[in-house]
Amino acid sequence: MKKLVRFGVSLDQHLLMDFDRLIERRKYTNRSEAIRDLIRDSLVGQEWDENKETVATITFVYDHHVPDLARKLTHIQHDFQGHIMAGMHVHLDHDHCLEVLVARGKGAAIRNVADALLSVKGVKHGKLTMTTTGRGLSL
Repeated sequence: MKKLVRFGVSLDQHLLMDFDRLIERRKYTNRSEAIRDLIRDSLVGQEWDENKETVATITFVYDHHVPDLARKLTHIQHDFQGHIMAGMHVHLDHDHCLEVLVARGKGAAIRNVADALLSVKGVKHGKLTMTTTGRGLSL
């Protein structure tokens, strides 16, 4: 079992009150777990900055009536087939589709995949959400 270490933190009273409201809204049972999540999130972001092996989702909405758009998006995905692991396609309405892709690889490569897809004319909105493979990340 890993050893827990206690430490003190000094905060402005208003900042602490805001943090406590966030903890309550997100249903944390205590401040310690909320602080652990903040630290983990910062470490995950650093993995991307250091170009380590990471995983991500690329989510985007597009108008499927735009000529040749579906072919362009598929072509880009094939260009990055070593990084795209899975995908889900949802018909939102008569005109719009949602795609969610799961990607894996070095941070810079995944950014390249997302940039290539999200910049195509006809993609209305998209977002890259990165996370970690979990290796080396403490609980």
